Amino acid sequence: MNNETVVITGASRGIGRAAAFHFAKAGANLTIIGSSEEIHETKKALEEAGFPNVVALTRDVTIEGEMEQAIHSTINTYGRIDVLINNAGVGKFQAIEDVTLEEWKKTFEINVQGVFLATKSVLPQMKKQKSGTILTVASDVSRYTIPENGALYTSTKYAVQGFMGSISQELKPFGIRVGTINPGMTDTYFAGSRQGEEKKKDWLKADDVAAGLLHMASAPKHMQIDEMHIHPMVQDYPRP
Repeated sequence: MNNETVVITGASRGIGRAAAFHFAKAGANLTIIGSSEEIHETKKALEEAGFPNVVALTRDVTIEGEMEQAIHSTINTYGRIDVLINNAGVGKFQAIEDVTLEEWKKTFEINVQGVFLATKSVLPQMKKQKSGTILTVASDVSRYTIPENGALYTSTKYAVQGFMGSISQELKPFGIRVGTINPGMTDTYFAGSRQGEEKKKDWLKADDVAAGLLHMASAPKHMQIDEMHIHPMVQDYPRP
């Protein structure tokens, strides 16, 4: 990944932050995007670790103009975009009759519209280059449903999986690779939980998912990894 340019959404903490460190260690130039000022703490930590080539931007992935500006800033700084990692997302788990229309819309805006807008924003540059890799952190539930309180979240991940599968075919003639990573239970701040809780000690770590993303992005350019499914051994995981 030496001198390749990587854009990561949702990079303030969790999987996105871990991905930033993995790609920086592999020699990439970074644009990291977060919804709060916390993203600048990630930038500071990267710089203190010896990785100075980092642009940190506070942007809302659901707003088209903000994502377009973030991509323009990246191109102005580095001249190209080699990899987009769609990681920003939220988890909402409750009985479907308790989900408000506003909660339904907001979750789809972040989890699905955010992926669409970030992807759309990088395409002109990637098509110009005739190369690029677009990866999305989806979920194990993008391939199967869960028995309770999962209708909203699962619906968004099925939508993302369908979107990524479709654009994979659409963008192949332009030399653009597309893939998803579908992690199972992962020890992050997901859905308002705390990282490092005792019950999560045998779950996947953010670094595990980040390593998977780096593996997919750094595969030989003639090869595309369509999907990667990973889960902890303690998880009862139906095969897709």
